[in-house]
Amino acid sequence: MIYEFPQKILFKHCDPAGIVFYPRYFEMLNDCVETFFAAIGFAFEDIHKIGRVPTVQIDATFATPSLHGDAMVIDLELTKIGRSSIGLDFHAHCDGITRLTAASTLVYINPDNKPQAIPDELRNALTPYLRRTT
Repeated sequence: MIYEFPQKILFKHCDPAGIVFYPRYFEMLNDCVETFFAAIGFAFEDIHKIGRVPTVQIDATFATPSLHGDAMVIDLELTKIGRSSIGLDFHAHCDGITRLTAASTLVYINPDNKPQAIPDELRNALTPYLRRTT
């Protein structure tokens, strides 16, 4: 399955030229991840009571500029669920045109910032979004 996150491009996302200032995309990707976790029943405010899921790696390609007012959609798909890590792929698009692609890795950590095993309940909730290879 793919999780879809609608993201209207707001004034706050744009530079004086009216296009998205590239660091804002990383905020949008994080918003996508946070709403994804909430949608599968693991809101960040609950996870953060016992652990955290920081981004430890991210790679992005900016294909086409996004403009103030665009109705973009960010698709999120999992590429890997390891012992403590989660691989994510993002595809941001608007009207069939790719705006951004990105890949990142999250690591599930304990309150002492050490990697810990992803709890079975979370793993089970993540699994339907794992990309199936044929």
